[in-house]
Amino acid sequence: MTENYTALYEQHQKAGASFTDFGGWQMPLKYDSELAEHHAVRNSAGLFDLSHMGEVWVTGPDAAAFLDYALAGKLSAIAVGKAKYSLICQEDGGIIDDLISYRRPAGADGTDKYLVVPNAGNAKVVAAALAERAGSGKEGGFDVVVEDVSNATSLIAVQGPNAEAILLTLVPAEQHSLVTELKYYAAVEVEINGQELLLARTGYTGEDGFEIYIPNEDAAGLWEALLETGASRGLIPAGLACRDSLRLEAGMPLYGNELSREGNAYAAGLGPVVSLAKESDFVGKAALTAIKAAGVGTSTGQKLVGLKGLGRRAARGHYPVLKDGTLVGEVTSGQPSPTLGYPVAMAYVDVEHAEPGTVLDIDLRGKTEPFEVVALPFYKRQK
Repeated sequence: MTENYTALYEQHQKAGASFTDFGGWQMPLKYDSELAEHHAVRNSAGLFDLSHMGEVWVTGPDAAAFLDYALAGKLSAIAVGKAKYSLICQEDGGIIDDLISYRRPAGADGTDKYLVVPNAGNAKVVAAALAERAGSGKEGGFDVVVEDVSNATSLIAVQGPNAEAILLTLVPAEQHSLVTELKYYAAVEVEINGQELLLARTGYTGEDGFEIYIPNEDAAGLWEALLETGASRGLIPAGLACRDSLRLEAGMPLYGNELSREGNAYAAGLGPVVSLAKESDFVGKAALTAIKAAGVGTSTGQKLVGLKGLGRRAARGHYPVLKDGTLVGEVTSGQPSPTLGYPVAMAYVDVEHAEPGTVLDIDLRGKTEPFEVVALPFYKRQK
């Protein structure tokens, strides 16, 4: 696999990061202690390089109608300045990727403008699928421009209870209200460290936080400025290892673990993300309608559940889930929870064993350990 390096690679090297391949990118796994990084995000703040994520602009008179066709959600219903979590599906309902779309103010010509953010390993696939669907969704195609700017764009996230206070030190006083009044799943252009940038109140940790979109050439300067101003508020750089433990505690699915082309929204508990009621057709609508009608994830098939360890040993991805010795499912993600102090996991299990309170066994390499089905998320921050 080709190795890609973010614009912040040198900063990570200087900070002593351990690297790992993720979606073809060399990304910091941890800097010193992944446990310390996890607790920093929960108690103060962590700084993440997310520049491996994709950024695709969709603009034009048909942008809203096009995304209604290309994605499973009703993107035309998003208010300007807001964001929406959605799925891009295959014709058979399988999930190509989960993504966030931001509706931005219309361009000078009055046409709609959206920023679509796919996952790292899927960025090129999603951009290609959007481009293909733009030309095939209706006779003559949609009047849109699909522009993949992933290779020119960096994404930096500040996550944790001190995130807002840290951002305010780099934003002019007259724009402070834009930050403090910014709602979850919304975005705004503000001046950060002397440069106008797109700031989104989104994240993947279960904590309050922000994600900042910035040109590659300016990313290192912002990274250093954030670390310098955030140090007094407990900000430290954080890697993929703690990002995974944080998102697992928050019950957030990871593509390649909980989501895949072989799965579907209803089994994954993402039925509300799918808008079967929208008048227009969309890719995968017929299949997803049939899947929902069949009761997949409710009365038949398997369902994604949370599992709380009743012992001390943690489960890992692909470990078998058993009921009275019979295979009833498989773990998708699992590890000890640093915040809660016991093992947690997510798994697909047969729906008849998916009720909270059900005790199941997980085969931990030949030895079973009891886990209890619990409602997701495992952790929810105090607001």
